[in-house]
Amino acid sequence: MEKTRKWRYGVNRWYVLLFIILGIVFAKMYPPIRPHIQVAPERIAEAPLFTLPVIGPFYMTNTLVAMLIMDVVIILFFLPFMLAAKRGSIMPEGGFAGAAEAIVEMLYNLVEKTAGKATKDIFPWFATIFITVLVANWMELIPGVDSIGILEHVKEGAHEGYQAVATFIPGMMALVRGEGHYNVTSYVRVLSTDLNFTSSLALISVIMTQVIGIKYQGMAYFSKFFNTRELFTKPFMGAMDFLVGLLEIISEVSKILSFAFRLFGNIFAGSVLLFLVGSMIPVFVQSMILVFEFGIGMIQAFVFAMLTLVFMSQATQGHGGEAHHEA
Repeated sequence: MEKTRKWRYGVNRWYVLLFIILGIVFAKMYPPIRPHIQVAPERIAEAPLFTLPVIGPFYMTNTLVAMLIMDVVIILFFLPFMLAAKRGSIMPEGGFAGAAEAIVEMLYNLVEKTAGKATKDIFPWFATIFITVLVANWMELIPGVDSIGILEHVKEGAHEGYQAVATFIPGMMALVRGEGHYNVTSYVRVLSTDLNFTSSLALISVIMTQVIGIKYQGMAYFSKFFNTRELFTKPFMGAMDFLVGLLEIISEVSKILSFAFRLFGNIFAGSVLLFLVGSMIPVFVQSMILVFEFGIGMIQAFVFAMLTLVFMSQATQGHGGEAHHEA
């Protein structure tokens, strides 16, 4: 029988305590650097990548770098599954292909139970949004994201920065708190903390909901917004239906704001919490916050995708009043 290695509580607890003490001492000698916190993404290059005639200059930002990394991660993860599908393999694959297959199958079954006949039209949008948001949210768990970047001079009147001082290690510099003149602009910032990204996803979700609704209901879909069926035959009820339709228009527009700011607010608050906890208590406590953010990232991705699924599924069905009249 192979012996399993047990946790030696009596010995290992002293190792854990030793590393905590060393971490606290090291943090006191070299305080952690808190990156510059702002809502807008930071430029990591002064020169624009290109200039568009109407829009203007297009700069490389740290959230754009995060988006490129996210795209590469998603492609590499699902590439083995795509190649296996092209080969027509019916046997379960191992490794990344098997994991990707399990994720796709789970998401497809969820959409099929909710959307029914519209599964093939809704599933690509649901799965893409879920996987994209999930990977974007979980990037804040990677060491170096939001913490490694460019030292910049703090502008006059700005908040306190950090001073660069020499260390006993040749060729290295450390930052200490004081009447500092420097701040850190990270090379990679969590993509979901960019309101441009969350707003774009919200627009895609809401616009494609209308497209799917028109595809399945035709022009009758617009009766949800402009219901004049009984405006002249039953003036009171017809006027109420018309006002309800106007409220539906406001509701569709408000979905964009709700989608964008819910995701942005939760992930941005989590990133700021990691900054502050890492600056004040850089040992052990931040690990618990990372576990918490792991769950928050998954929940927010699921909520965003699930709401898109529900709204698209509802768009394929007739309006409540219309169904009543048909009956």
